[in-house]
Amino acid sequence: MRLKSEDVFKPGAFPEYTYISRKSAVSDLSYEYRLNQAIKVSGFLTSLVGPSKMGKTILCEKVIGFEHIIEVSGADFNEDTDFWKVVSAKAGLAYEGQFSSEKTVTNDKYTKNETYSLTKDKIIDYYKNENLILVIDDFHYAPDAKRLQIAQQLKDAIRRGFKAIVVSLPHRADEAIRQNADLSGRLSLINMEPWEVNDLKEIAKIGFEKLNIKIEDTVAEQIAIESLSSPQLMQYICLNICTILEMSDNENSEIKKDILKTAYRYTTANFEYNDVIAFMQKGPNTRGKNRNSFKTHSGKEYDIYKLIVKSIAENPPAMKLEFEDVKERIYNLIADDSKRPTPQMIKESLVKLQELLDGKEDIFKVLDWKEGVLYILDPLFLFYLRWGGVNKNV
Repeated sequence: MRLKSEDVFKPGAFPEYTYISRKSAVSDLSYEYRLNQAIKVSGFLTSLVGPSKMGKTILCEKVIGFEHIIEVSGADFNEDTDFWKVVSAKAGLAYEGQFSSEKTVTNDKYTKNETYSLTKDKIIDYYKNENLILVIDDFHYAPDAKRLQIAQQLKDAIRRGFKAIVVSLPHRADEAIRQNADLSGRLSLINMEPWEVNDLKEIAKIGFEKLNIKIEDTVAEQIAIESLSSPQLMQYICLNICTILEMSDNENSEIKKDILKTAYRYTTANFEYNDVIAFMQKGPNTRGKNRNSFKTHSGKEYDIYKLIVKSIAENPPAMKLEFEDVKERIYNLIADDSKRPTPQMIKESLVKLQELLDGKEDIFKVLDWKEGVLYILDPLFLFYLRWGGVNKNV
């Protein structure tokens, strides 16, 4: 049976034909081996840390198997959420309910309604008996106090044979887990490093070979660089290249460099970051005051917030920018060297921008300005900023 492009390149599902195994730079062991080893150690909690869209969940699916994973998100919890209620519901267990019992005395029947509530012990036993593993994805989305409470619940549960994996971002990391004194000596720590260009290239080379499509090494490398260390984004771009070839009835079945910019633009078509970028460009309420504007080499005038957004989109694409990098990018955009924002103004604007984004929904949490470093949390956001239609307006 001939494979279809959507069978080979799967940006949102397990990539059966283009799964790439990687090794950590600090170890000659594969991530699959390390995770498999970690979950076999009784009484230990596994902490899996890595950048967004880097394949952490796919790794869990590869090692554990779909049928044995119960996945929850940090976003499933607020301050008042019952941890075990969520854990039981995700496994298909009724945490609370009612049952009726009938009793006959002489010729009369009596019905009695009783309520029940599962105990933590019964939920743990169910997970153990069914060989299930809890995966808490995006742990950083849970409120601070709730993360501490979850850590306390997990500490007791893992001692009883309950298995869990906590997945989070590196710079926000899981302080509630790693800095919990009660969990000291009971953690299996796995830091997933960003993907290298050579590893990402393999997705394209293997996938297109499966489809009998030729691709030069230099073209695969260019796609890999633009994929911002994200295998998910690499899969997405490759799938869109296939779609363009199919629509153009390309008989040569060979990928040329001239198709790439179109493929990048088409890849952003269904991304939902337009409102995010508009919100960032607007910045905080000025209360009727006009902000200073700065003339750029393009002839357009931008205020400090539009400059920050524009600077993030500049070459080379990067998921992490030191303050000096941000400042240099902004200064390179401005035509008049005598009229530039001061370093202090840039720093203060980054702080205010961070505060604005923190107060919005999860899709807006695309940046993290922390200790003099600007982290881009979502590679899809940066890719959209560089190649989406909104880029015409920045």
